[in-house]
Amino acid sequence: MYSEFHRIKRLPPYVFAEVNAMKAAARTAGEDVIDFGMGNPDLPTPDHIVQKMIEATQDPSTHRYSMSKGIPGLRKALCGYYERRFNVTLDPENEVVVTLGSKEGLANLAQAMSAPGDVILVPNPSYPIHHFGFIIADATIRQLPAPTECAGGEHYIDRFIKAMDQAVRHSVPKPLAVVLNFPSNPTAHVVDLDFYKEVVKFCRKNELYIMSDLAYAEIYYNDVPPPSILEVEGAKDVAVEFTSMSKTYSMPGWRIGFAAGNTHLINALARIKSYLDYGAFTPIQVAAAAALNGPQDCVENARQIYKKRRDVLIDAFGNAGWDIASPEATMFAWTPVPERFAHMGSNEFAKLLLKEAGVAVAPGIGFGEYGEGYVRIALVENEQRIRQAARAVRKFLATDFDFDKKAALG
Repeated sequence: MYSEFHRIKRLPPYVFAEVNAMKAAARTAGEDVIDFGMGNPDLPTPDHIVQKMIEATQDPSTHRYSMSKGIPGLRKALCGYYERRFNVTLDPENEVVVTLGSKEGLANLAQAMSAPGDVILVPNPSYPIHHFGFIIADATIRQLPAPTECAGGEHYIDRFIKAMDQAVRHSVPKPLAVVLNFPSNPTAHVVDLDFYKEVVKFCRKNELYIMSDLAYAEIYYNDVPPPSILEVEGAKDVAVEFTSMSKTYSMPGWRIGFAAGNTHLINALARIKSYLDYGAFTPIQVAAAAALNGPQDCVENARQIYKKRRDVLIDAFGNAGWDIASPEATMFAWTPVPERFAHMGSNEFAKLLLKEAGVAVAPGIGFGEYGEGYVRIALVENEQRIRQAARAVRKFLATDFDFDKKAALG
């Protein structure tokens, strides 16, 4: 009899699997599912980016192996973006690596830097790879409080620094690194530069690395865009930051992202990637460079589409009886399960909502135990479909379901 492999045993069953299986079964049966579950952008990749990829593909020399750390032109384009957007200067040779999406980059850096038993500080709730990238690498996770309904500001800075200080004083061995993700997936929470300054100050003093996930840097709805941790003086002594083309340029399937910052971490990531891959297909990298170097009105257009969808969601669902706080950034809304269904837990509620209303959401428990009691709603359906979902939600909330608390919990 074969036993389960060691690393596979450390991965729990995929929390979203049941809801995903129900979605697939419903669609196979010809049912209409309004899917807010996966953060899978539905907007088309801008045409000038697609055309650049086609043009590059027509050159046979681009069909050969590429470079695992990314072609020079793309690394320089990322440096140009950081200079324009954050006033941060990066060295394209030693401070930038192109990744196959930010998820791959984070997971491979976790492999490069972690030894069995190393302690990593990760907010909870958080995007699953923030935890499981390190768990796969045999590290140990210590959870930090992530804001759910907390407004943030100075209160959250104090809570977060206090939690890190406790972890440093009471963890054996001392923590190696901390993961940050703002604007946050799943909670859509944002922080300002003062937050990053305090974290950098603490981590430099206590010799902790910082891994910052900035995948939603350009999906924001206020006048002040989200900052980069690399804007903080001294941040490159301890921090590496991950960005992605997926949301900014509607390129999720292209699988292009970046790691930038601390030379020691960037070189470690580049070295481990040199054993694992030859980089993304060169024409895709050429097109990604064209996206970063070219006109940026497509980014603003996408931002406005998500903003309109957010506003329609908040208004329509509110009128349907489900009040949802308006997110300041990301393509997600994070909201408590309606009070009448709170006893069910987020996974059972998501399954019931899908079965009875044909509306799919992501259960909060999938993002960590402190995500329980919440669901994440992705803005990946158009305004008409959002209003259609709201009508279904109104009927769902008005239904007198025949269940009691014990049965639901059982």
